[in-house]
Order: sequence, then structure tokens, then C-alpha cells
Amino acid sequence: MGGTKLTHVTTTNPNNSNIHGPVVDEVEGLIKVYKDGHVERSQLLPCVDPSLPLELGVTCSDVVIDKLTNVWARLYVPMTTTKSSVSKLPLIVYFHGGGFCVGSASWLCYHEFLARLSARSRCLVMSVNYRLAPENPLPAAYEDGVNAILWLNKARNDNFWAKQCDFGRIFLAGDSAGGNIAQQVAARLASPEDLALKIEGTILIQPFYSGEERTESERRVGNDKRAVLTLASSDAWWRMSLPRGANREHPYCKPVKMIIKSSTVTRTMVCVAEMDLLMDSNMEMCDGNEDVIKRVLHKGVGHAFHILGKSQLAHTTTLEMLCQIDAFIHHYDPLN
Repeated sequence: MGGTKLTHVTTTNPNNSNIHGPVVDEVEGLIKVYKDGHVERSQLLPCVDPSLPLELGVTCSDVVIDKLTNVWARLYVPMTTTKSSVSKLPLIVYFHGGGFCVGSASWLCYHEFLARLSARSRCLVMSVNYRLAPENPLPAAYEDGVNAILWLNKARNDNFWAKQCDFGRIFLAGDSAGGNIAQQVAARLASPEDLALKIEGTILIQPFYSGEERTESERRVGNDKRAVLTLASSDAWWRMSLPRGANREHPYCKPVKMIIKSSTVTRTMVCVAEMDLLMDSNMEMCDGNEDVIKRVLHKGVGHAFHILGKSQLAHTTTLEMLCQIDAFIHHYDPLN
């Protein structure tokens, strides 16, 4: 596995507007969709290879999930010693954010965050690089997530990292659109056939949900142009990712509480950002499900603060989040 090399491709050519006709949809600075279906993505955030500093105590490599669809994953494995009392480590399967339309497991911000998550939580982390909309509208990303789990089911006896992995303790996780994907994948695996794995829980960080009716937090935060996620960009992500003809009342847009009863996932953690337009939908999805859902509110920070925030508050709150995720996985109180 260590010798696997992958090519990370982004479509960027700002001089093609005359060739492809007018722009029919866009999120400024991130993506443009042209009339003929051509898509251009800006290289706003750097992509990096899987190398990590030795002192972090985590090894990293890329693995191919599906050559046909070009779905791959970045795998983070904590270094362990023979003196370690822990023989097997939980596995976090992570889905990056980006409105289903942009983002990569090789983005520097995710690479650094997930390496820290692996080190802090003492978990293996598999970051899935799923297909993007609008070229591959939903449910393509959900299907890629399910296929990643099925790949794990087949690969569990064929890779060196599998010896360290407790396949009975898998957590599906993600932020923003990735949180939406994690929940949808969990629902699709609610009645698995021939699956020698156990999904113990989900960790949803500011999961991306919406509706045609605006919430109070959408009205309060949605027009702040300094925010990472605005109403305009949120609506555009949904237009570009949903099946043709669908609106924000589509089931893919709905909070998790609407389908959680059909899932066999035993535990869920929802991380909510106070200054996020998704705050109300994220809070709502926890109501009435307190017995299986742990809700954590991060005050004073906005959407994607854990990967894009530069302030001291964002840094401090990210450290708190890592501790809270560790506590959720390993069943302890982070305040004690």
C-alpha cells in the first residue's frame, strides 16, 4: 500500500468562457458551471502528498478504492509500540466538506486536521475522496461512501494496517457536506448483508442540511459575506448537487432526525457552530433523540472553523473539538 501513487486532478482554466458559453451557476472563487456542462474549479486551497512530520506519530498513505470511478482514500495510522496496551484501534471513515462540489482528501487543511484527529483520538482515519457534483450529482457521493465501506470489508485481511484496526468499532464522520454524506451512508448500511464490520456511530461536524423555508440562523448569518458559508453559496451548492429538477425539500436536504430511526447506528455526535447558518438545522436534528445523539455547541465560531479558521478562538475550539471527539469514541467525560 505504501507504494501507491495517485494523481489529484482539478479542473481549472479561466480562459475557457467563450468556448463553453455563459456561466449558468457558480460560487465565486470556487467553481463555475458553464452552459455546455463544463466545470471549472479554482485551486483555492493547496493539495499535498501524504507525507507527515515524524514527530506527529502518524503514518499516512493513499489507497485506491475504485479505479473505474477514480475514488481513492487517504489513510492515517497512529504509530504504536509493542508495549502498547491497545491491541486494536477504532477506525474513523471521514468525508470532506465542500458543498458536494469541491474539496479533496488531499487539501492541506484536511490533511493537517485529520492527522491531528488520528493522533489525538488514537484512531485510524480513512479520508474518502468521493466523486463531485455537478458532474456526478447526488447520490453519487453516497454510493462512493458505501463502496468505501464495502472495500474495507474486503481489504480487512489484506493490508498491514488492518492488523491494528478494530473493524467492530467504525465511526462514519464528516464536516458540512461530508457530515451529510456520513449520515446517508450510515442509513444505507442499516441492514447490511455479508458485512463483517460494525458501524458503532457517526460524528457529524456542522452537517449540511437545508430547506425551502429559511431558519432563524440562516436569516441571521446567511448574508454575512465574511462567512465561509452564505445563503447564496448554500443555495448554489444544492442547485449543483441535487438530482435534476429537485429543490431543497428533497430528502437529501433534510436533517438526520427524519431518517435516524431507520438506522442501526448506536451513537451519534453532532458538532454545532454558533455563528453558522446551519446552526438551527443542526440543533433541530438532535431534538427528541437525546438518548442516542450527543450535541456539542461551539460558541463564537462559524462554519468550517476547524479547517479554515485562523483566529486564536478557532484554534482553541478546534483543540476542544478533538478532545470531545476522542471522549465520544472512547466513552469518557472530557471535563474529568
